[in-house]
Amino acid sequence: MAKRTPLISSIAAAAMLLAAAAGGALSSSFGETAQASTNGTLAATAGCGKAPTLSSGTRTISSGGQNRSYILRIPDGYDRNRPYRLIFGFHWLNGSANNVASAGYYGLLPLSNNSTIFVAPQGIDNGWANTNGRDLTLFDDISRQIENDLCVDTSQRFALGWSYGGAMSYAVACARPNIVRAVTVISGANLSGCNGGTQPVAYFGIHGTYDSVLNISMGRSLRDTFVRNNGCTAQSPREPSRGSLTHITTTYSGCREGYPVQWAAFDGDHTPSPVDGSGSPNDSRTWTSGEIWRFFSQFASTTPPTTAPPTTVPPTTPPVTTAPPTTPPVTTPPPGEPGACTATYRTVNTWPGGFQAEVTVANNGATTLNGWTVRLTLASGQAISSLWNGVNTGTSGSVSVRNADYNGTVGANGSTTFGFTATGNGATAPSGVSCTSP
Repeated sequence: MAKRTPLISSIAAAAMLLAAAAGGALSSSFGETAQASTNGTLAATAGCGKAPTLSSGTRTISSGGQNRSYILRIPDGYDRNRPYRLIFGFHWLNGSANNVASAGYYGLLPLSNNSTIFVAPQGIDNGWANTNGRDLTLFDDISRQIENDLCVDTSQRFALGWSYGGAMSYAVACARPNIVRAVTVISGANLSGCNGGTQPVAYFGIHGTYDSVLNISMGRSLRDTFVRNNGCTAQSPREPSRGSLTHITTTYSGCREGYPVQWAAFDGDHTPSPVDGSGSPNDSRTWTSGEIWRFFSQFASTTPPTTAPPTTVPPTTPPVTTAPPTTPPVTTPPPGEPGACTATYRTVNTWPGGFQAEVTVANNGATTLNGWTVRLTLASGQAISSLWNGVNTGTSGSVSVRNADYNGTVGANGSTTFGFTATGNGATAPSGVSCTSP
């Protein structure tokens, strides 16, 4: 694969921007095809059976009123009557579509054995800010153009990318769950927004344990979105120790059939091509391409399950970007004083029309809390759409959240968290945040 330049300072600046995505509706033709692929019918795209007019190489397309481009790779010996897998490879910040194509689409091209159509879109300013959903619109428009001309298996659409490209792949998973079958996010963070983010999508996250550009906590947060959505059993996956020069891949248990979640942590920094036993990344020796290909190719050419997602969110690791406090607060009551329950609110992420928040429930006392209830008043226009690690009464205005069955006991100087996503403007924090016990 071609060499990638991390450009640490530029990526870090992008991480601070946290550019948000807007939805963007699919046009009727592409939307109907996508819907058919999740309603028990494998839809043949309009390109099946047609002599193609598209060819491999750089293509231009009008999208959102702008001229955009992408690189297309059609399999050798293309058969117009055979539905092919479709994979989007998104480039990193200050990378390019040509970088992705010349690197074999993150090393998947040589593994595909001419079974896959590959696409490498080009981002504006060599990034994926996804301003007003423009890059999701590009994804839609490219997909539509390809599927109108080539034969695509509508149950076999995938996306992957590293760094900013990983962020864009995450945005696609959030906003297009009925279109994309699975995604892989390598060293990513929520930089391109998450419009939606409540439906299941098969997910594979890869991240370095001491990533100096996008901290691994950011990757864990993205992963946990789909641990929740896919109904997986909560766990804290093992991660390799510093200096081990290894990686550990964990497949979550309990996930809904057809919607696995996989997590690979490696002893390394911000790179898409770590190598076990070496501190030097190497595109030709990395284990990532093989594991990604196995993850994508496990899905048979059939439609994913159509069972509605669970109405309650199972317990899982909270989507935090920093670990909960593990040291005693400065003001600890003297021994013997009853447990003191406090609640601290923070906004985790925002996007147009919605946001994600978390509340830390802390026991600042010397005795154990046995149950807790947090009360808060959401600002006008805000409404909770999903909540985890707690049970809420009310979704707007005055809301109370009591502990779940598994996190009601909080030891002295301990803490737990619950989180939620909500519609509305996240710039205004709720008022009257308080905690009582029991």
